[in-house]
Amino acid sequence: MNWHAMSACRRLIWEVKNMFVKDHMTKNPVTAEKNMTLLKAVGVMGRGGFHRLPVTDGDGKLIGLVTGGLVEEKSGADKTSLSIYELNYLLSRTTVGDIMINDVITIGPDQFLEEAAGKMKDNDISVLPVVDESGKLVGIITDRDIYAAFIDLTGYMKQGTRFVLNCEDRPGVFQRIAQAFADEDANLENVVVYRTERGTEVEIKATGEVSVEKMTEVLKNAGFKVTNILQRHADGSAESFTV
Repeated sequence: MNWHAMSACRRLIWEVKNMFVKDHMTKNPVTAEKNMTLLKAVGVMGRGGFHRLPVTDGDGKLIGLVTGGLVEEKSGADKTSLSIYELNYLLSRTTVGDIMINDVITIGPDQFLEEAAGKMKDNDISVLPVVDESGKLVGIITDRDIYAAFIDLTGYMKQGTRFVLNCEDRPGVFQRIAQAFADEDANLENVVVYRTERGTEVEIKATGEVSVEKMTEVLKNAGFKVTNILQRHADGSAESFTV
């Protein structure tokens, strides 16, 4: 493998290192104390445009979690016949500590992003407070952060050309792919491997002076089957190519 191909591989290794929770979480999230009234908590969530509040003690350690859905459920706000004034009175008399989730599922900042996704899926939840070894809250990560990370990982919204290849699943194949792109002065920005009923597919996002026609020919001559090509331009528009 020549220097250009090695450089492309190093770039991909760097991308993988950024797949930690700490790289995609919201740092220093807004929090609540357990003696905060639900009326105030609802106001905080409304102004911030989010639907959950981690609850911490005086030392910043996580002790609970309250969500907009939990407030509605516990107060009966979604079904009550109370007037807005009566409801506000009820919310002002109830504290976060009265209804918060105590047994909160968490994750550490140095865990992989896929571990966060797995925890959310297995527990049917959409948020994980991020805590350090002492239990102190350092961030929060949601399903939206996971979606954004996936889009970033594939490079879907970035300028460049995406090639989807059907190839053999054996050692040395990626080296050949990287070499083919390096020979054309194309920089590999993102790589994703899928194993489906169609076989092994590699999605390559390349940038630089990449000629779709020339690169397709090079890949085919190298023994790879190109199944899909999408080119995204600087203005955000995209163009698909028939293979």
